[in-house]
Amino acid sequence: MGAFYRWFGRPWLRFQDSERAHRRALVGLRALSAVAPARWLLRGMYHRRSTATVTFCGTTYAHPFGLAAGMDKNAEALRGWPALGLSFVEIGGVTQHEQLGNPKPRMFRASHAQALVNRMGFNNQGSEKVAARLKSHWNRHGPLPVPLWVNLGKSKITPLDQAEQDYATTMRLLWPFATVFVVNVSSPNTPNLRELQNDDGLIRILEACRVVNQSCADEHGEAAKPVLVKVAPDLTDEQLIHVVDTARSNGADGMVLANTTLARPPTSHPADQRVFDEQGGMSGQPVKHRATEMIRVVHRHTTGSWPLVGVGGVSSADDAWEKIRAGATLVQAYSGFVFEGPSLTKSITKGLERRMRQTGYSTLEDAVGSEHRSDGVA
Repeated sequence: MGAFYRWFGRPWLRFQDSERAHRRALVGLRALSAVAPARWLLRGMYHRRSTATVTFCGTTYAHPFGLAAGMDKNAEALRGWPALGLSFVEIGGVTQHEQLGNPKPRMFRASHAQALVNRMGFNNQGSEKVAARLKSHWNRHGPLPVPLWVNLGKSKITPLDQAEQDYATTMRLLWPFATVFVVNVSSPNTPNLRELQNDDGLIRILEACRVVNQSCADEHGEAAKPVLVKVAPDLTDEQLIHVVDTARSNGADGMVLANTTLARPPTSHPADQRVFDEQGGMSGQPVKHRATEMIRVVHRHTTGSWPLVGVGGVSSADDAWEKIRAGATLVQAYSGFVFEGPSLTKSITKGLERRMRQTGYSTLEDAVGSEHRSDGVA
């Protein structure tokens, strides 16, 4: 199916607006996964048992590969993603208030560079509607068979000095359904949001989330949920280390590296250059090396003691393996699914297991951060 998608699916995308293609794919997956025979077919085609289990923040994952935020903002295709073999699903970004996002067109595809540029602007249905959809799903079908992550964003209408209440309100509404929360302070498409990566803003958000997290945990008789921070690849290494120290000392449980970038790589292809000239954050292959280098920097700085998630340019098992060896326990993809199709999960899990056999690691966790150790092997 991977070859079929590359030969037929990817060329077909060239004739479609990027956002419309995304929407059609999401609606199609939701429709297919709503019918049991179709779900079984999807599982038969794309799902496979994996021996690459890992533990992250106290939860066991069938393998390290999951869906990044942005693909299913409003939790519309919840039954579809596990059928495609993903080991966890991140919805959102979800903001307190419903918002339409920025004017269209706002998503652009650079096919030769295998990159996307978007300025979506946290378009989503808001925390109340997403919570209602999750509650309906739980009542009808029960919890997801894989961990559900929630990406928390700030509403555009909320002033920066009140941002912590926006994040905390969404966390409270979605707390019963989430396994992990990701505090997104790094989207380039909400005005001034990245200022919240600075000390004062980040500390206020993490403290507000900590209070809500513990309150909900006490109310439900459960443990508090892990909270991760997602940062931008445009930080310098010095800035990144400072954010890490601030986040760790204020209760964050790990970090997602990294969000989209405002930087643009050189290109000689005119069609790609037109996409690169658009305003917004870039994801895909051009982000890969910087995102992986950020994992290396944080892994070294924390001596491998802080859980990391790698995202950015993951479109093959080699990409995932590189991020794992750099120090990521889990990896995610978004643009990779656009350019490689739904068979990406199967190809990555098979490839990781092959790498484990070749290197002699008995568990995938043994490979995490291995490039920093004397026993690290390629």
